[in-house]
Amino acid sequence: MDRDAILQKVIEVVNDTLDIADGTELTEQTSFKDLGADSFDLLELVTALEDELDMQFDDDAVQSIATIGQAVDAIVAEL
Repeated sequence: MDRDAILQKVIEVVNDTLDIADGTELTEQTSFKDLGADSFDLLELVTALEDELDMQFDDDAVQSIATIGQAVDAIVAEL
């Protein structure tokens, strides 16, 4: 799976998991804080991404994820 496909999958999971309002544009620069996500939301998102992509995040990587692009980078590093 290439980086663009992973980005699209992450955006899809973010939309589904965080219940993003219609019309909200999500890009690599979008921060989860700006989307109103709290620590519970982020844990739920990480779990959803792991399930969807059949992978496990490194615990250190999870702590550094603040944007959609950083989530994609962490996934690329694990795959």
